[in-house]
Amino acid sequence: MLKGYLLIGLSATGFGLMPVFATFAYRDGLTLPTLLFLRFALAAAVFLPYAIRHARRTGPPKRADLLRLVVLGGVLYTAQSALYFSSVKHISPALAALLLYVYPALVATVSAVVGRDRPSLAIIGSILASFAGVSLVLGRIGADLNIVGVLQVLGAAGVYTVYILYGDRVSGRVHPVVMTACVSAAAAVSFLLYGAATGDLRLDFAFRGWLWVLALALVSTVVAILCFFLGMTLIGPTRASIGSMLEPVVSIVASAVLLSSGLTWLQLLGAALVLTGATAGVLSRRPPSPDARPAPPPRLPRDHGTPPPPQPSRDHDAAPSRSGQPPPRR
Repeated sequence: MLKGYLLIGLSATGFGLMPVFATFAYRDGLTLPTLLFLRFALAAAVFLPYAIRHARRTGPPKRADLLRLVVLGGVLYTAQSALYFSSVKHISPALAALLLYVYPALVATVSAVVGRDRPSLAIIGSILASFAGVSLVLGRIGADLNIVGVLQVLGAAGVYTVYILYGDRVSGRVHPVVMTACVSAAAAVSFLLYGAATGDLRLDFAFRGWLWVLALALVSTVVAILCFFLGMTLIGPTRASIGSMLEPVVSIVASAVLLSSGLTWLQLLGAALVLTGATAGVLSRRPPSPDARPAPPPRLPRDHGTPPPPQPSRDHDAAPSRSGQPPPRR
């Protein structure tokens, strides 16, 4: 049990550092399309070889599922990542990571509406707590708080909600590593095309920028996803999702220490309310058995030494799906 929580903590730390890495990367001259193309391309390069071997053994995904994976990665994941990574150009990484965490309340709300169920007290509580926290965090939008960045990260939370609910339709039928590889590859292609079309795909950034690219791709994507999945197999998806609430806390602390951009005491109180609402949102989607755990997936060959990843990004993600496994995180 302790090992599972430690792995989830390591995963949340990797994801929590993501907006900070992005901020440093922008300072060294990377554009958003360049940064995210390199991030997803490197992640896909790690995941695809095993995904191909797995597909050869068990057969490729069905055409309908493959199309959904392309939509997940090439449209939804791309949009969520672009909005989230754009927001840290305008607001602090701590604020961006915190505001993104309204998505569990949104997921719980949309699930209740789509399922035509009467909202439970947990759902109502998660909504009230999350948005009360957001109101405290935002306070009065003025010179110190850019409305563009706020709208971008809230838009990212909305897109991520759609991403999670749409990913539920695929995650039970497609092996997690195949799903992660396809989503990462589709996102990489989208940012490649977007960067080429806009002329923003450039490699003339400072050499130090490669440090942030590698940190983002390996620490905040590959390692974070692997650790989340390993931890989830030990403690179950609900506890893993709640443990992931450490992510915005890491972003807040890292921003204060590395970027000197912390939150006020009133904003920290709002942060506590947002995380309370997020926890209630996750619990409202709890599987029937509180102790239910997903069945451990097939292990990778011994030369890899770790099980395949589960599910992002920053960019960035979360509430368990109906199948017991979340779709690929940001």
